[in-house]
Amino acid sequence: MTGVQGNDVDVRTGDGVADAYLAHPADGRPRPGVLFYQDAYGLRPHLRSMADRLAGAGYTVLVPNVFYRLGRTPVFDLPEFIDPGADPTIWERLGPTVGSLTPDQVERDSRAYLGWLADSPLVADGPVALTGYCMGARLALWTAAAHSDRVAAAAGFHGGGLATDARTSPHLGAPSITAELYFGHADDDPSLPPEQIARFEEALTKAGVRHTCEVYPGAHHGYTQADTPAYDKEADERHWAALLGLLERTF
Repeated sequence: MTGVQGNDVDVRTGDGVADAYLAHPADGRPRPGVLFYQDAYGLRPHLRSMADRLAGAGYTVLVPNVFYRLGRTPVFDLPEFIDPGADPTIWERLGPTVGSLTPDQVERDSRAYLGWLADSPLVADGPVALTGYCMGARLALWTAAAHSDRVAAAAGFHGGGLATDARTSPHLGAPSITAELYFGHADDDPSLPPEQIARFEEALTKAGVRHTCEVYPGAHHGYTQADTPAYDKEADERHWAALLGLLERTF
């Protein structure tokens, strides 16, 4: 691990300005870029700490506020420890927003995020990697399919809705993906039932995408998020090992 510097930045998109968090090794040398997609709870201290840990392993990490169309971070007033079981209104407020991002919006936004990374002196030349959590896993898939020339690797953890019956389902973009993928699924996840896991795996295999998909036994949806009751330390450390392994193979 190396020293890390983090600061807030703005990324101009086709639809406005997305605020974001940037973390990178403190020596200021260009490092491989990683675009980090948030979960539904948004850009907050826990995600900043995750970005810092990733930067400490030798990467320049950009975490955009993907809900920027609704305002700058924090978009929602959430407690320090986020427990929807104790406050059901959390998902009443977040649900419509989570479902509002369309693949077209994600394609435009990700073009801006990737362009910002390409222009940054803190990012090494060449393609970048993606990692996404919860809804961010879907965004990572859409991005990898839309910008295959810019994405060398993509990971997703406790993702939901990866292979639905919708015409915009992320798995349908598999033929366009050239990156290596790693997906660590939550166990018994209502947002990713066994039939979706099978459909997702089948789509990647049929398209010839290099991939590894694993279910983390006993780990609930959100297992990487230490500021929620779903956090599972063992599964989280497994996620870090898998993610860093993918990045080491890529760069």
